[in-house]
Amino acid sequence: MNYLVVVAHPDDEVLGAGATIHKRIRDGHKVAVAIMVSQAAARQGLSSTLSRDEKEALSMIGVEKTYHADFPNIKMNTVPHLEMVQFIEACIEDWKAEAIITHHPADTNIDHIETSRAAQAASRLFQRRDYIQPLKEFMYMEIPSSTEWSVDSSSNRFTANYFVETGRKGIELKMKALAAYKGVMRPYPHPRSYEALESLAAFRGAQSGSNYAEAFECVFFRG
Repeated sequence: MNYLVVVAHPDDEVLGAGATIHKRIRDGHKVAVAIMVSQAAARQGLSSTLSRDEKEALSMIGVEKTYHADFPNIKMNTVPHLEMVQFIEACIEDWKAEAIITHHPADTNIDHIETSRAAQAASRLFQRRDYIQPLKEFMYMEIPSSTEWSVDSSSNRFTANYFVETGRKGIELKMKALAAYKGVMRPYPHPRSYEALESLAAFRGAQSGSNYAEAFECVFFRG
């Protein structure tokens, strides 16, 4: 299966699905990452090494194909929706994507929200182009320090209903990949601390009866 992980910023792909990406690739699937904001200039301490950090992190989890857009950081709400949709559609077509993993729409980060909305719209590409096959899977992932806030109580918050068992080694690899992104990790009790990430994986594993896991919200699944 060809998976396309659509994220707002470099590091989101590892935070939300790093261990799952590695497992899918190890199991023989193909995974590409589409990044909407390639140069996160507003993120202090990251911009000077971000491209190098991204390459190192993705190499660790096994990703060889990456698509880059250059939408403005923390300003994606100022970009015409159609432009973002068309970028993702081009990625779907080029990668022959069969499944999408992206951000949850009830998030506190505006770029995550806009990325999710654009990915949702792009998932209908098969209805406009006869040669595009319908997606088989569409999943939302959780980004520690953003998704769990969900302060907009009028929105449907992230509900984990799909779990990927990663094992402790998968989570350890995820944290090594995150460490490649300079300035991303924080001391405990920040949600992006090693302790918090391991605890979340342990909780998601216990929640699903598995040995450490990453959780997703399945929007649709076509068998």
